[in-house]
Amino acid sequence: MGNLTVRNLDDSVIDQLKRRARANHRSLEGEVRYVLTREVSGYLRTAEFLARADALAATTADRKQTDSAVLVREDRDR
Repeated sequence: MGNLTVRNLDDSVIDQLKRRARANHRSLEGEVRYVLTREVSGYLRTAEFLARADALAATTADRKQTDSAVLVREDRDR
């Protein structure tokens, strides 16, 4: 495995990564490795996500769908 050095990274970015690492129970190095791997490994891009969402919606196309606003209103009125 290779090594990578990133210079001149803004302190606020490092702080955000440290917070994320703590929240995810990882070291800073582990969090950076996770973020970089996820970013370059074909993690769902917007177009891919929308295509999957359309495919999922097509599986229930023959069923009547209820507007989510109606469901939220019903829940709030309980």
